[in-house]
Amino acid sequence: MSGIAENSLRRRSVEPSQPDVKGNYKISSVSQDSAEKPYLESLGSSGHEQDGFYNNEHDMQDMHRLGKKQEFKRNFSLWSSIGFVAIYMATWEFILITLSVGFTNGGYAAMFWCFITTTLAYSTVVASLAEMASMAPTSGGQYHWVSEFSPPSYQKVLSYASGWMTTLGWLAGFASSCYTLANQIQACINVTMPDYAFTNWQITLLMWIIILVTIAFNTWGSSFFPQLETASLIGHVLGFFVVMIPLWVLCEKNTAHDVFLQFTDQSGWENMGFAYLSCQIYVLWCCFGSDSIVHLSEEVKNASIIVPRAIWWSYIGNVVFGFIMLITMLFCIGPLDPIIQSDWPFITLFDRTGSQGLNLFFNILLWILVYLGNITTLATCARETWAFARDKGLPGSTWIGRMDKKWQIPFNSVYIMSIAAALLSIIVIGSATAFSVLVSLSTLGIMTTYLISIGCVLLKRIRGESLPVARWSLGRWGMAINAFAVLYSLFIVVLCCFPLNLPVDTSTANWAPLIWVGVIILAAIAYVFHGKREYTPPVDFVEGRKAAGVGLQHSS
Repeated sequence: MSGIAENSLRRRSVEPSQPDVKGNYKISSVSQDSAEKPYLESLGSSGHEQDGFYNNEHDMQDMHRLGKKQEFKRNFSLWSSIGFVAIYMATWEFILITLSVGFTNGGYAAMFWCFITTTLAYSTVVASLAEMASMAPTSGGQYHWVSEFSPPSYQKVLSYASGWMTTLGWLAGFASSCYTLANQIQACINVTMPDYAFTNWQITLLMWIIILVTIAFNTWGSSFFPQLETASLIGHVLGFFVVMIPLWVLCEKNTAHDVFLQFTDQSGWENMGFAYLSCQIYVLWCCFGSDSIVHLSEEVKNASIIVPRAIWWSYIGNVVFGFIMLITMLFCIGPLDPIIQSDWPFITLFDRTGSQGLNLFFNILLWILVYLGNITTLATCARETWAFARDKGLPGSTWIGRMDKKWQIPFNSVYIMSIAAALLSIIVIGSATAFSVLVSLSTLGIMTTYLISIGCVLLKRIRGESLPVARWSLGRWGMAINAFAVLYSLFIVVLCCFPLNLPVDTSTANWAPLIWVGVIILAAIAYVFHGKREYTPPVDFVEGRKAAGVGLQHSS
């Protein structure tokens, strides 16, 4: 698939593509209405803006076509962008930390084969996201794509709903990441003190500390953010070998029959087919995040080609590393039943090295790598929220969407999402289960935005309507790949509504659908009382679609 994309690269004309009144795109000259002339006159002939924010003509053309004023410095390169996505996904790390809970749904063999089928199917979603990121590289991401590519009569309401789902989905993801890190601290302690357990209020306190440190990296530490992401990529790769090699050398091995052919359903469904299918949810938890760099598109040099490359190649790299680590875990982890009953399966795995010190070292290394991903989670969450506020999609958008002119960082969006995550963490004091129920929104909400945005592009292709030029293009396979991605996304959305294990009670029920409906209702209420009046869909600023005299959009 990457070959299709790379062979289909087309250099963008100096004259950007513009949609006609039906939403189709055509090549036409750049309109320089009176509101934009002063801005355009500040651009040098080489495509560099006088303040140094632009790096090449493609970024200049993309931002002009999208109707956005450049407000970030573009300091992310290809490698720092790949590092940003790779460390957020952290596939091999999360395979060790979380994937073992899925062993009830088919055993080792089901998890092995499901990983292969799921990552292949999900790759169509990733490829579709990469192409859309090339068409419209903007921090808004999915809700912008929905606004620009959906049928005109549904653009405002669909993009507003997508914006709310994306914002709350990323917020839930950030809160969940902080919760995972707090529990990993307990896992490190349990290596030497197996009976020790944090109280719920201690977990909340740890989450607050983690949030505070993460704020520091996303504000005062922003000047070396790209370097941190490159270093994270190096740590992500080196850490893989540091953990994998000792496991193969020191652990006793399961048989190939147990790993590849022994299916065991302990999910309670008493149906191996459904147990196998439900394994996909556990696998996807380890593969989400390819679109994180999309929300930093306005900070990436040559974004319309670098962002999609970062999305695609970080996914490929993470899947390959994850596949190898999965095989390593399945062979080295030991008998199935003790693992299913264990509170910390990865500690049990590391114990099989015979070294408590090595066990503790592995746990600390995993914590550091996952925490580096937590930094990128808040950055992604804040940028998407800032972009949505720029379009007046949130109450208090003027304050939330304010850009610090000195640092070129949306401090307020960092603060508001951090405060929201800290407030969510208070739920843990009352019930850790209730908190887990709340953050389950992340998978369902984000997958829904994928479904809607890719569906809009597919609809335009089916109708024969033209799309903006994509330098990273799916070419003639675009319709087929988009169609499969839509069907697969719909399947996952439906699957997310089922309980993964039986029997079900209030503590084990899948509450994600109820929360999802609640978010939709909340978004509908917000639209009636706020969005319908205040929200400005991103398409209203797109070249060729905006009204005469409208200049480039900027934040508060």
